[in-house]
Amino acid sequence: MPYLLQFRRYALPFRAPVRTAHGLWTVREGLAIRLEDEAGVAGYGEAGPVPDFGGETMAEITAACRELGDRVDDARLDAVPARLGSLTQALAAARRRGAAEPRHKHLGVAALLPAGRAALAQVGTRAEAGFRVFKWKVGVGDIDDELAMLDDLCAVLPGGAQLRLDANGAWDRRRAERWLERCAERPVEFVEQPCFAEVSQGAAGRSKVEDILLGLASDYPTPVALDESLVNAGDIGRWLDLGWPGVFVLKPLLLHGLDGILARLGQAKAKVVFSSALETGIGAKAALQAAFSWPGETDSAGSTRTRSLGFGVWPLFADARYDGPTAAPFLYWEDIQRINPEAVWTALS
Repeated sequence: MPYLLQFRRYALPFRAPVRTAHGLWTVREGLAIRLEDEAGVAGYGEAGPVPDFGGETMAEITAACRELGDRVDDARLDAVPARLGSLTQALAAARRRGAAEPRHKHLGVAALLPAGRAALAQVGTRAEAGFRVFKWKVGVGDIDDELAMLDDLCAVLPGGAQLRLDANGAWDRRRAERWLERCAERPVEFVEQPCFAEVSQGAAGRSKVEDILLGLASDYPTPVALDESLVNAGDIGRWLDLGWPGVFVLKPLLLHGLDGILARLGQAKAKVVFSSALETGIGAKAALQAAFSWPGETDSAGSTRTRSLGFGVWPLFADARYDGPTAAPFLYWEDIQRINPEAVWTALS
């Protein structure tokens, strides 16, 4: 099928800097895709690699779009290299006509807390709004200070609430063990990406970190989750082959061949959390549609569990026209359907 291809690169300031173990992130860069078919029906997608994850760059994505030109067909789009995972999923989203039938009417959402002691002031407000799962960025400050804050944070959580800790790969094995020992008797759902190998560490460094993560996941009762380790479909396949027992945190915005990935994770009965990559409403709609299509986890008794979405990030941008749905304790399918990618596209012009 022939299409008219358009793309718009963006650099959007956040309302407030996002503070992680990698430092302050102030501007989200990405690229919006528009594909119009012969009938005049337009579809939209978004490509936006996360700088600290590795993988493709914005320069590579932009160059690939320019090389495609403004007149393309399915064969030409299918030939885009899989290593440009964020771009290939954006093109797939833009070609998709209609959403798959959702498996859920609504899904829970985790509230994103700021790093450091500022998190304590926000728990009460978020709890009053109805949130019962909270995500806290750690690995940002001194480890002893943060471990002490963990107890303070657990003390102000509402009854039955759970805490997700996201280290963004900041720790070595010894620091990760200290955290997992402390979490063992606390309401921590999982510890996300305690260790991570940078691209500069090469294959040997990656293999060493993989061994550390597998050991941590086996030796402690608190589950460990992968995030930065899942840049592309090949990463997910490798961790499945390794028998990863923990949680897979998926950022659909980054993943080539998402339908195939979800099928394989489903066959493996994997534990999955869908998470935002701090995308605009264009990418949010496609990512959340994928999340609502996931059936959840089935235990040995036949009960199904769905984990809270990691999409409690909006309002996010200084210009609210680019945001996805405002963070609330639950997202409903109707909320997803109301996201208007065309409006975001128009605002980017």
